[in-house]
Amino acid sequence: MFDLLVQALGTIVQWKYLLPLFLGTLAGIVGGALPGVTITMTIIVVLPFTFGLDPLQGLAAMTGVYVGGSAGGLVTACLLGIPGTPSAIATTFDGFPMARNGAPGRAVWLGVWSSFFGGLLGGLFLIVVTGPLAAIALEFGPWEYFSLFVLAMAMVAGLAEDSLIKGLISTAIGLLITVIGSDPITAVPRFTFGSELIAGGFPFLPVLIGIFAFAQILTDVEKLGAPKPAGAGGIAGATLSISHPKVIGEILSRPVLLLWSTLVGILIGVLPAIGGSAANMLAYDQARKFSRRPREFGTGIPEGIIASESSNNANVGGSLVTIMAFGIPGDAVTAVMLGAMTIHGIQSGPLFVSQHAALAYGIYASYILAHLLMVLILAVGALFMIRIASLRLSMLAPIVLVLCVIGAYALNNTMQSVYVLLLFGVVGYALVKAGFPLAPLILGLILGDQIELNLVRAIMTDADPWMFVTRPISGGLLACAVLSVGLALWQHRRHRRTMTAAAAEVDF
Repeated sequence: MFDLLVQALGTIVQWKYLLPLFLGTLAGIVGGALPGVTITMTIIVVLPFTFGLDPLQGLAAMTGVYVGGSAGGLVTACLLGIPGTPSAIATTFDGFPMARNGAPGRAVWLGVWSSFFGGLLGGLFLIVVTGPLAAIALEFGPWEYFSLFVLAMAMVAGLAEDSLIKGLISTAIGLLITVIGSDPITAVPRFTFGSELIAGGFPFLPVLIGIFAFAQILTDVEKLGAPKPAGAGGIAGATLSISHPKVIGEILSRPVLLLWSTLVGILIGVLPAIGGSAANMLAYDQARKFSRRPREFGTGIPEGIIASESSNNANVGGSLVTIMAFGIPGDAVTAVMLGAMTIHGIQSGPLFVSQHAALAYGIYASYILAHLLMVLILAVGALFMIRIASLRLSMLAPIVLVLCVIGAYALNNTMQSVYVLLLFGVVGYALVKAGFPLAPLILGLILGDQIELNLVRAIMTDADPWMFVTRPISGGLLACAVLSVGLALWQHRRHRRTMTAAAAEVDF
């Protein structure tokens, strides 16, 4: 196994493979760092340029786009508070506050090195245990997927800092948004009220940009004329220069967090149709639940960045194994890669690794080297990143808003997406002002269609609702969902007791 990997690494470092890999990684970082572009859009743009290449060259370029895009999203997440990709949503929670507190370099490079280590650990783990993970994933039916998605939402609902109820309500809002439009099974319109604007439902990307970008910008604009608190830091005047050994030491000094977040990313990546955005938020939620200082999450602590970024790059490795082992695309990006394989006459599936060993291990080698190239590209790009963050908000806000509108319009080349962006910008701002967390809403939006689809499939297969409980994996996942809610309640009660005791000591 490792002999084949070493041989593949020797092949990929040849210029005819290394150059496409480098260009793909660069394109992925740029596309991932631009809000509204996304990794999927970037890889679709790159795809036509791979048709004239041999299969390994083309797949190396697309692997580079995937790895670079997963890391590129953290740049704008940390410096602007806007996730460049959906898989960087949770990175904004601590990355942006850390940057705002005068440490943008630390925020960015904690994310970069966490992506690097999480990605490499994910690749190593998946090369060793591809078979067992494939066996587990093959056992999943609609009951298991439904229960897994319920677990995901139960876990992320606990992200609400002040109220679990608000977290659950936010999740419910996300789910309700997904039922507007056409039924996923029968295509019957629902809750459209005869409006052509919402007849096809709300596209995910404009909703994401509206909720995060507009909510963040409007909140910042509110504070333009307000005096800054004494001692408050800022990004302006700061640099991205940091001590890399110190940042790496911060990450490696938390081995359990790094390994657990990586494992979450891998497992979510192996299971189709979930994606890096869910892995990103689930890992963040797990880090918060098991932290000794959960109430500090969201204020700019390194644990939040390490968890979210290590998981989303490990998720890439899991998705690649899914496409190679099962012939099933784990997300939209691997769906494009599967199409590229088909164009080159390569059949992906259980026999892929045995019949195309050189190509399979070439993809693994490309995945590993792409992480090295990602770090090098971002090291050079850091010289220019800080200029974006150093702009005054009065100049930066209009530019970001224009880019958001362009990104939403480019999705389908219609004004409908722009209207959706504006609508959910107002919704996101209202939710932030009311104290509702946005992460559960986004996860409900991500998983809503899949929850409904798998629920209907399960009932159509067997109308017995007890199947969700009696099937071992499904029942175990539902039990974990209940435990997750119970743990969140316990954490909230513990915090209230701590705060009450602290207040009593002060009065005394």
